[in-house]
This record gives sequence, structure tokens and C-alpha cells, in this order.
Amino acid sequence: MINRELFKKAEGTVSSLKAKGLTVATAESCTGGMVSSFITSVSGVSEVFELGITSYSCRIKNQVLGVDNKTLESKGAISEETARQMAENVRKMAGSDLGVSVTGAAGPKGSEGHPAGYVFIAVTGEKGTEVKLLNLDPVSRNAVREAAVFRLFQLIDQYIKDI
Repeated sequence: MINRELFKKAEGTVSSLKAKGLTVATAESCTGGMVSSFITSVSGVSEVFELGITSYSCRIKNQVLGVDNKTLESKGAISEETARQMAENVRKMAGSDLGVSVTGAAGPKGSEGHPAGYVFIAVTGEKGTEVKLLNLDPVSRNAVREAAVFRLFQLIDQYIKDI
């Protein structure tokens, strides 16, 4: 069953992208493709959606998304720096106006010494890169994932509004 609130938020984000004539590419880890899934559930999304990559392993974050190995080794996969590089690099790969990313610990257990619900989201475009740390209530793994996706849509919408 689709989360209606998330679907409505995705519709609004797609509408905002269309209104500004912008394209987007996604790089996801802990959300497992949920951002791309909700975006692509909106009719007419092919006008704005370029590419979506789900990368759980550090190897893929490095080899496919181009996250620097030194960053992954020193800061970890769940870090501001990794979220920044994921967003910036997927944007470059796709040649899109915006790149977005999410990486964190969905739960039920923590990861890399971080508790469940510790998530970074990022959006990048011509006006620079914004990264936010979320400390989400780890009610359940899916609740963390959905909350991260919702907050990423909010961040995208605010970024677009400020353009």
C-alpha cells in the first residue's frame, strides 16, 4: 500500500521541478530506492527524472558514485561528506540540474557507531550543496526510511523555491 502523504509530497516536488524546468538525479543508500520510487510514481515524471542509483556498499559508493575512498575510510558511509559527494557526483553523472542523496542508519540497529534514525540528506545544484543531518525517531526501519524521503522532498522543494 502506497503512503498517500509521501505520494502527495512527491507530486508536489515533481510539479515544482517541472515549473522551474529542472531535472533531478538521485543517489540513495538507506532508503533503498524509495526516493526514486515515489518520484517515478508521478505521471509525467520523465520530463524531470534523469537517473536513480541505490548504493548500499562502500564499494559501489566509491566505484559507481565516485565517493572518495579516503572519505569512506575516515568519515564513513554515514557522513555529511559522503552525502555531499553522492549528490554532487550523481548530478554530474546524469548531467542533471539537481542531484540529491540520502545515507544513514535505517535500523532497527545502528551502523558505523551511529544510532538508527541518524541520516544525512543532500541536494546540490548551481547554487551549491546543502546537507542536513536528521535524527529521526527509529520507530521502525520503514518509518525511518519514509521520514527521510519526506524530509528530502522538503529539502528539494526549499532548494527549488530559493532558485
